[in-house]
Amino acid sequence: LAVPWRWRCSPRRGSAGCPPAGQVRAAFLRFFQERHGHRRLPSAPVRPRGDPRLLFVNAGMNQFKPIFLGTAHPRSELAQHRRVVNSQKCVRAGGKHNDLEDVGRDTYHHTFFEMLGNWSFGDYFKEEACSMAWELLTEVYEIPRDRLYVTYFGGDSSLGLSADEECRDVWLRLGVPASHVLPFPLKDNFWEMGDTGPCGPCTEIHYDHVGGGRNAAALVNQGSPDVVEIWNLVFMQYSREVEGNLLPLPQHHVDTGMGLERLVTVLQHKRSNYDTDLFTPILDAIHKGCGGPRYQGLVGDADVGRVNMAYRVVADHVRTLCVCITDGIYPGLSGAELVLRRILRRAVRFCSEVLHAPPGLLASLVPTVVEVLGDAYPELMKNADQIMDIVNENEAAFLSSLERGRRIIERTVQQMEPFTNFPAEVAWSLYGNLGFPLDLIDLMLEEKGISLDSAAFNELALEDAKRKAGGPQAGHPEDSNTCLDVHSLAQLRSNNVPATDDSPKYAYTLGQHGQYEFSPCQATVLMLYRDQSLQKEVGAGQRCGVILDRTNFYAEQGGQASDQGYMIRLGQQDILFPVESVRLCGGYVIHEVAAVETLRAGDQVQLFVDEAQRLACMTNHTATHLLNFALRHVLGDNTEQRGSHVTAERLRFDFDTKGPVTVEQLQQVEQVVQDVIKRNEVVHMAEVPLTLARRVQGLRAVDEGYPDPVRIVSLGVPVESVLTRDSEAAMQTSVELCCGTHLLQTGAMEDLTIINERQLVKGISRVIAVTGGQAKKAREVGQCLAMEVDSLSLRMKQGSTSIPEMQKLSKEVGQLTKVLASTAVPQWQRKELQTILKALQRTANTAIKKLEMQQAAEKAQSLLAKHCNRPVIIDTVPADSLSILMKVVNQLCDKSPGTSVLLLSPQVSGEVLCACQVSKNCLPVFSAADWAVAVCTQMEGKAGGSPIVAKGSGNAKGMQGALTTALEFAQSKL
Repeated sequence: LAVPWRWRCSPRRGSAGCPPAGQVRAAFLRFFQERHGHRRLPSAPVRPRGDPRLLFVNAGMNQFKPIFLGTAHPRSELAQHRRVVNSQKCVRAGGKHNDLEDVGRDTYHHTFFEMLGNWSFGDYFKEEACSMAWELLTEVYEIPRDRLYVTYFGGDSSLGLSADEECRDVWLRLGVPASHVLPFPLKDNFWEMGDTGPCGPCTEIHYDHVGGGRNAAALVNQGSPDVVEIWNLVFMQYSREVEGNLLPLPQHHVDTGMGLERLVTVLQHKRSNYDTDLFTPILDAIHKGCGGPRYQGLVGDADVGRVNMAYRVVADHVRTLCVCITDGIYPGLSGAELVLRRILRRAVRFCSEVLHAPPGLLASLVPTVVEVLGDAYPELMKNADQIMDIVNENEAAFLSSLERGRRIIERTVQQMEPFTNFPAEVAWSLYGNLGFPLDLIDLMLEEKGISLDSAAFNELALEDAKRKAGGPQAGHPEDSNTCLDVHSLAQLRSNNVPATDDSPKYAYTLGQHGQYEFSPCQATVLMLYRDQSLQKEVGAGQRCGVILDRTNFYAEQGGQASDQGYMIRLGQQDILFPVESVRLCGGYVIHEVAAVETLRAGDQVQLFVDEAQRLACMTNHTATHLLNFALRHVLGDNTEQRGSHVTAERLRFDFDTKGPVTVEQLQQVEQVVQDVIKRNEVVHMAEVPLTLARRVQGLRAVDEGYPDPVRIVSLGVPVESVLTRDSEAAMQTSVELCCGTHLLQTGAMEDLTIINERQLVKGISRVIAVTGGQAKKAREVGQCLAMEVDSLSLRMKQGSTSIPEMQKLSKEVGQLTKVLASTAVPQWQRKELQTILKALQRTANTAIKKLEMQQAAEKAQSLLAKHCNRPVIIDTVPADSLSILMKVVNQLCDKSPGTSVLLLSPQVSGEVLCACQVSKNCLPVFSAADWAVAVCTQMEGKAGGSPIVAKGSGNAKGMQGALTTALEFAQSKL
């Protein structure tokens, strides 16, 4: 490219003489791709892949972490990268990088933003990185040089690090004046990935919005809105160790990041990101939708009624919602899904309470977001309708919750003692269960002149965080014996230790009688790994990672659990070294072993996989592929896999869905699977070049990195047929890219039963299934429970005139419902039986109520005849429950409106039940609640109720005295 590109302004966006955002993004990508030989990659989804510590992808470098850590598989596409450029979708909300509460208050914080970045993996370093950045900014984007300032790392004596003079000198050679090249300490100019791992000095480029020939060096890194950082160039040259010391990295990398929104603000001569064409179309759409005052860019006290803040919140949050939902993160109840739910609810609240917009405004903005971002991220166009549906459904649910929350706050405030704080437990329930934003609770209490007990609330939040941190979602720290650190990986490679040959894991055949035969594997110990260091010898009683030249053990990957088993040293048949787990790290397979005797590099060992566990994993992995195919076949081709996990016991499969899967659909899915099992189809497997594999029509593969060549698994159709150009074979069967171990024929699966199906969050369902003997057992248990339900239905139909008999039947229904919920049975059958049991429970409740009414009517008639036309009736009557006693009282009062009634009913247990009702004519002097309390206190019991009706209980010993008290109390009030 001989000359810089000239900006061609789009008439649709961007003001005169200013480049539209799409052109700014495209120029960045083209510059590095065409002028400097970088490979252009698409943005990774914002749902992190293989990193449980991250809620969202929050930086361009996330997808390249395996390269920085040296753990990328040598045959993977990732490991081949040298120079890369992309525009990465990023979300910073929740977790360490959390901008959520700042969004809207100012003009530059966002939850979603685009990170423009270029990377070098062991290729160029400081000289080239700085030179390219300067060329792009000053020659292509034509930013005036005198407005740019650069910072570099000024050194840190405590770490023994000197100033990065190499970087400083590069800038000076590029013509940057010395007064514009500024040193800064560790906190500003030293970048770290985490507490440990790759890190290094960085150089930042800052822009002075004011210009005019002034020297703004004193404002750099001072938080001034006039001088802002636009680009950060990180030079990864160290690794932070567990002890805190720094070691030089074996390979140097460059990682740069420039926020598109901030860059566009500079190039379009604006002072606010929200004034650029990335936001103005959305702000215009908000104004059109709510009809209030236009957006004016006001902040702080000048923004009366927080209207401008609301515009910014809604514009930012709707972008985040569109990107996250498209990438498979839906509003939900934990992790990233919970954060997204809070983002959506924050946006809805500002729409309804500040902008006074009608419901549906948020979803109506989706097409505008798609128009702004769709060219760069075409996946948004495909999902626009789905995004709108999910936003609308969640908005409706939240508006309903808001109304409930208001009622709860009103009721709590009424019951509070004067001058006390609002109870933290109620606020926590609103926050956790109804999804109320904390600032909304504060606002609603402020309106009533009440404060929240913040200390107690923070204590509850801390307890909750501790509980979650200790739970299964916490993400356990990686085992120090099975995850090689970056230095050990580099040492292995520099010593020419070959990557582990794990092809023997696929070395198994079908024997003459249909049994699986696993080939033995002999190997040599190449190296041992313990406490983050490579060792030649590990003593008895210690745990360590064992690296072999070859292995038949399957390392955990692709959703399949690792093999277990043992190894023996040749010539020592009676000493077993148990293999507890197996991990793959940078092409090396690490076996976690408990060394019962000293192990040394060079030892010859024989490996024995736990064949039963392996075969169960193979069965369930092939079943997972088959289930994936069956779900798409029954629910439609847009049913995409969202994740899976295979163990010896069961398989789990997550997928996109419009709603809960019906009983009929579950049965159809199982039938499709069973048909393939019965046909005993051959499972074809072959390694093919990745480029060839990706051409397969209808190929089912989740978004992840694959090695090259890649393994294709095809059920019933030879891989050669699937690869034929224009072949539609993959549309008719299961064809997936997969490194897992599989059955050789589907018949060995015997059976598959889905034992659970539920929606994880709106739009994503999870099924759990079992195969073989477990599937058969689940069907048998299902049949037994179905017979019990049939028997119960029959007894219910026969009816009964006995209340205790009907109550016994009702209890049986409840017990059977509990058993059904917690037992492994086919899910379609569970749903069917649950529907029947719900109906039976309703029938039993109706019958009990009817019998109680009949019994109450008879007793009321008898008492009415006994106490004819008296103003007060006090008596004892047999009744099976407080419910029946209350009904007798109600019926007496209905038939004799001017009468007040109190009845006691002694029980076999020695308890006495009490129920009363006061005639409305006697209010307010005579109170039912006071009457019941006086009577039950006499019986050493308790009571409660309203001025009209009340109930309670006490001890039979005090019953006679209670009857006297009842009469005396009534006489004193009438």
